Amino acid sequence: MRARRVFSVSLLAGIAGLTVIAHAGAQGLDPLLKARSQVQWRGVPRQVLAFYYGWYGNPPVSGSWVHWEKVDESAQIIGSSTHYPRLGPYDSHDPKVIEQHCRWAKEAGLTGFIVSWWAQGDFHDRGLPPLLEAAQKAGLNITVYFETVHANDASKDVLYLLEHYGRHPAWLKVNAKPVLFIYGRALGQIKAEGWLKVISEANQKFGGGAVFIGDQISEKAARVFDGIHTYNPTRSTTGKSAAEIRTWARTAYPAWVRAAGTDRIACVTVIPGYDDSKLGRPSPRPNTDRHGGETYRVLWEEAIAAGPDWVLLTSWNEWHEGSEIEPSVEHGDHALKSTQPFAAQFLSLKPRGSVSSNR
Repeated sequence: MRARRVFSVSLLAGIAGLTVIAHAGAQGLDPLLKARSQVQWRGVPRQVLAFYYGWYGNPPVSGSWVHWEKVDESAQIIGSSTHYPRLGPYDSHDPKVIEQHCRWAKEAGLTGFIVSWWAQGDFHDRGLPPLLEAAQKAGLNITVYFETVHANDASKDVLYLLEHYGRHPAWLKVNAKPVLFIYGRALGQIKAEGWLKVISEANQKFGGGAVFIGDQISEKAARVFDGIHTYNPTRSTTGKSAAEIRTWARTAYPAWVRAAGTDRIACVTVIPGYDDSKLGRPSPRPNTDRHGGETYRVLWEEAIAAGPDWVLLTSWNEWHEGSEIEPSVEHGDHALKSTQPFAAQFLSLKPRGSVSSNR
């Protein structure tokens, strides 16, 4: 099990390594930055996307437990999960589970999933084809969350994803260009200048190019990526009442949109709550109370008011960290059902800006 980073976003905190970009000419990055400065994303169709984890396995389907630990089905307890799924300790490769997830997501008004991806041919990668097929049938879009860089060569994995999956009808696209989300760990491993090179190479080698959404809220990040986002704002919402969470979001969310600017894809992240107390991580933990659904409601309301291009939901099923909106024994389907009216309201808004992308 990997330890997912959660953090408080600061508009003054640049990506590690971006100081190098200030002297880009000495490293031959000036032309790449100039090319990126010509990118304009306006009038981007609205999306409501949930971070999705296809890393769960059970003995009947995969032959062993994967990610589920200390499972007691009779007592409805999973040692590595904050809550107990309504579907039980399921297998992410089970076609019936995949179909149910896609059905629920569509009914809740989601437009797609951002799927955790780690390596070519691994458990997560093998789950992509059936998920893509089910998503296509349900009318959903799929993209990946690029979690980590292997052997300091992100280009190979990026091109693998684009070539193997990027042309699939269900893959999330903007202006026919497939979208990839880059997690903060992968971003930090090769720094911003490394991703600048990866993006340039991908756009040269993959016909038509691609769209990269980086995990960092800053104007500097927007110079490199096509859009910016953050995975989880729980360090900013921990210990707060629902009213205090609203006050925070009312300032933070518009600032996130401003950081993206008018030419980049702006994302705002909504969470129902967060609780990773089952994982034995060092205290104190940045846990965010659900407040009976009020946390989710106020964050959704402030997200809509901020007017981003895309609203991201953390998460569909990160059961280890208790941020799931997928139905659970403890919380039922409250979050899932409350998503639908908010998603419908957001998706009914006109796109931000009015000019199509140029590259």
